[in-house]
Amino acid sequence: MAVIHHTTVKPSKTELLADWLPSRPWYRGGPAAPVLEKSGGFRLDDPEGEVGIEFMVATDTSSPGRTAYLAPLTYRGAPLEGAEHALVGTMEHGVLGTRWVYDGCHDPVLVAELLALIEGRARAMAQSITDTPDHEVTRSYGGAALGPHRFTPEPADDEDGTHFPVPGGLSLHVHRVLTPVAENPPLPPRDALGHVATGWPGPDGTRLRAVFMTLRTL
Repeated sequence: MAVIHHTTVKPSKTELLADWLPSRPWYRGGPAAPVLEKSGGFRLDDPEGEVGIEFMVATDTSSPGRTAYLAPLTYRGAPLEGAEHALVGTMEHGVLGTRWVYDGCHDPVLVAELLALIEGRARAMAQSITDTPDHEVTRSYGGAALGPHRFTPEPADDEDGTHFPVPGGLSLHVHRVLTPVAENPPLPPRDALGHVATGWPGPDGTRLRAVFMTLRTL
């Protein structure tokens, strides 16, 4: 169970992301740095209790369109060997000390728990409350058993998001730019074997919803 500490974090997560996002091929902003607000998301628990796992929705408010990005992040108490290229930055946590923050698509712990969520072996947890499931998160899967697997992911980024192969001849697509849909809950594409979807607060008290990840055959 992940314990949520309500304490200071410097720099903030949105400050780290504001520096990192413009380097991604799926970034939709212009040359100026984005102005980000933390809009929502959910967490997963690391069974070994060592790695923090968060799927954050960060909204760029610098334009009227308000682009919402999905940032899967992991938080570690020491560097992840071989993942220097995936480091978003470091921050000082008021309770836990220095934390290394990674693009979670490169972290085998996040990927293993995400597949467990898609298959129904793990629960999505509330982003800011300890030991509380997030019941708005929906998932589906219609294929053979996925695991448990702990493998080194090899993701590739393009203008559509992040993609990487999954054992069993599958491909996982992480939708980095979230496209709100009218359905509640959001429905996956017809050719998807599995998916994860949820919602987050929009402007003027609205509730936005989208598919966050899609699992397909290669």
